[in-house]
Amino acid sequence: MKINERALEKKRQNKARIASHILHRKQISKPELAIELGLSMPTVLQNVKELQEAGIVEEVGEYESTGGRKAKALSVVKNVRYAAGVDITANHISVVIIDLKGDMVHSRRFRRRFENTAEYYEDLAAELEQFLDESRVDKKKILGVGISLPGIVDRENSRLIRSHILQVSDINLEVISRLIPYPVHFENDANSAAVAELQGTDRNAVYLSLSNTVGGSIYLDNDIYGGDHFRSAEFGHMIIYPEGKLCYCGKRGCADPYCSAGVLSSFAGEDGGLAEFFRLVEKKERDAMAVWDTYLEDLSIVITNLRMCFDCDIVLGGYVGGYLKPYMSQLGRKVMVNNKFDNDTLYLRNCRYEKEASAVGIAMTFMDEYFRTII
Repeated sequence: MKINERALEKKRQNKARIASHILHRKQISKPELAIELGLSMPTVLQNVKELQEAGIVEEVGEYESTGGRKAKALSVVKNVRYAAGVDITANHISVVIIDLKGDMVHSRRFRRRFENTAEYYEDLAAELEQFLDESRVDKKKILGVGISLPGIVDRENSRLIRSHILQVSDINLEVISRLIPYPVHFENDANSAAVAELQGTDRNAVYLSLSNTVGGSIYLDNDIYGGDHFRSAEFGHMIIYPEGKLCYCGKRGCADPYCSAGVLSSFAGEDGGLAEFFRLVEKKERDAMAVWDTYLEDLSIVITNLRMCFDCDIVLGGYVGGYLKPYMSQLGRKVMVNNKFDNDTLYLRNCRYEKEASAVGIAMTFMDEYFRTII
């Protein structure tokens, strides 16, 4: 690479780093950018100026002064670009659109049982297009559509290798992308949710998804660790009770039949679901309290195993994760019974997204891609 080409590439990388850092910090001053990114002030000033001229970054106020001139606060301009996210489950489809800051602009969830048929995929594309019309965003500003699915996803080759939940295997996902007039990304649902929860935090973490199945993701060095065969973080299939309950995978004693959302929602009946179960817990209904206490005991074993394996933060997400905040002290006490290496459970974190984390996360992948390619 020639000297001038190397210089241009270095400048592009610096601009992308600065834009991405402003995005993840929400608001930040120029001096903070220089310190946190290890860049000179002239480099920061020039790149921020160019980002402002391009309409990507704006000044949104002033920091409180500790003496001297107040520093201007910088933020990305949220309506410069948008991205859509779709989360496919066995019985529902969730659709969201987010702005450049990652904030949800519009969302919708509709009931549709998954079928590996042309009709299902055509209806999905039609529903998506109608949703985008309803959102009233400028479609020319849409970077792409991300689609998350429960199962093992080969992103590079756009294939769903296997999904127990959807009861399919070896699906060429181009049957979906060819129907959508935007760039399309595919990813596993738990990995997508982890991106929404953890992107830009600069901390290694494990995301534990407690939905209709138990899964998760390993967030290492600001990226998802996928494993050699796209099967990392199958936490639901760790055995916690040898010869225990039968799991849908065929083994016995996996975490899934003990810690999935269905353990709780089934108690409340088909019409009640999780909301009804937790209403009963709040009312201190005896049988519901007993089920909940047992659930937390089982969950504490899973958490302890993950802490022993990874020694990092653990984020509790999924359908159950959205209800856990009031019960963290109770859960923490149970975890401490099993964990003799930590003095507290401050490494346990509640999810930020109680709903639609997977759809938001897969949409976010377009934002990072956009900043990486800023010239």
